[in-house]
Amino acid sequence: MWDEAMLRMMLNGIGETLYMVAVSTFFAYVIGLPLGIMLVVFAPGGARPHPRAYKILDVAVNLARSIPFIILLIAILPFTRAVVGTTIGSTAAIVPLALSAAPFIARLVESSLKEVDPGVVEAAQSMGATTFQIIRKVLLPEAKPSLLVGGAIAATTILGYSAMAGFCGGGGLGDIAIRFGYYRYQYDVMLVTLVLNVVVVQILQGIFMKASRKSDKRK
Repeated sequence: MWDEAMLRMMLNGIGETLYMVAVSTFFAYVIGLPLGIMLVVFAPGGARPHPRAYKILDVAVNLARSIPFIILLIAILPFTRAVVGTTIGSTAAIVPLALSAAPFIARLVESSLKEVDPGVVEAAQSMGATTFQIIRKVLLPEAKPSLLVGGAIAATTILGYSAMAGFCGGGGLGDIAIRFGYYRYQYDVMLVTLVLNVVVVQILQGIFMKASRKSDKRK
């Protein structure tokens, strides 16, 4: 059972899982970070209040977050095929992973930016800073430790989603657990993939938390 081919498959599964998590997290932040910033900037009392734009974004993010990942994964199969040319494999799983995580990340970013002392923002405004300067030089630097903690939460959440993508041939450890551990009743394989997922989560959390502590100016 645990021959060289199985061990190689496990190593490939770890590599595919890390690939999906890394690329999906990147693209999810490409979408979610600007959304989170706009939610803070356009909010009542924000750097540039815009009630209508804030309401639209708030409702859109809430609606997107309410869609279960497995349903989104199936619903956007035609879109996934149009983007990457296939609906099977780790690259195909990146599309639904990124789209599903983006609104979640937007809320994480919003929460982190709201922790910034309003007095710091008001001081920047009194010195004539533009909205873009406030975002780039005040909000993001001051919220960096919290943003990194949010990054750990986002990455581990996406890792959980990637396991669910295995039901649709998404690749990675989730795919191995389903094809061998579930369908073939090889529960030792299921247990090993579970342990490996836990190890990956702990490593990711450790990296982000260490970066967060180093970036915290208060310590």
